[in-house]
Amino acid sequence: MGRERALQFLYSLDFTGNDPAVALPAFWAITDVRPTVRAYAEKLISGVCANREELDTSINAALDNWTPDRVGKIELAAIRIALFEMIYLSDVPASVAINEAIEVTRNYGSDEAPRFVNGVLDRLRKQLETAQE
Repeated sequence: MGRERALQFLYSLDFTGNDPAVALPAFWAITDVRPTVRAYAEKLISGVCANREELDTSINAALDNWTPDRVGKIELAAIRIALFEMIYLSDVPASVAINEAIEVTRNYGSDEAPRFVNGVLDRLRKQLETAQE
């Protein structure tokens, strides 16, 4: 649920361009969630926002026969969240981050979104594993 709320918020930022610190209180005012869900969503939101340039550079490099502007905003938000988890949250296994991203895009993205997200995140996972060797 935290990933889902983070995706919703990050997706909205791509359209509005609002300052996350200003927009987040308004988002929570209309989004009722348990405190633990909110805390995890905020961890993801702040992490993705703080590292967005680095995440996007990695994502763009992992796109196979795609240009960044062709990636849907839902898919991009899901990939950013999962990549943030894989890089910065050692308590989240890469397989869990990838599976959760696939599930979220299954609910919010197009029919092709889960397979696309899985492919990009699998390439990113392999790159991260190679870099750690």
